[in-house]
Amino acid sequence: MNWLPLTSDEQLAKIIEASHQKPQVIFKHSTRCSISGAAKARLDKATQPEGIDFHYLDLLSYRPLSNKIAETFHVHHESPQVLLIKNGECVFDESHLSIFMEEITEQASK
Repeated sequence: MNWLPLTSDEQLAKIIEASHQKPQVIFKHSTRCSISGAAKARLDKATQPEGIDFHYLDLLSYRPLSNKIAETFHVHHESPQVLLIKNGECVFDESHLSIFMEEITEQASK
């Protein structure tokens, strides 16, 4: 998995802009949560689909940015959480052990 670290508001703005060209995924991860670790491990083991950028947010280190993401995309904050961004909007979000690469890929192709 080729994770792109997400650490700033400026990067979030670039993700929104890039989502008009290709789907963007934000994975919000809690490094102290075993469920979050299991969800990340599942994504790490999956084949990364072409044409989608995957961004990794350590929400313990960047909690204000995590809150901004929830506010920007009008989603309830959860951890772990995956958000699929297309055309500047969150078109899919999932959390906990319901995070699967297959579903992300399917939603991105819609």
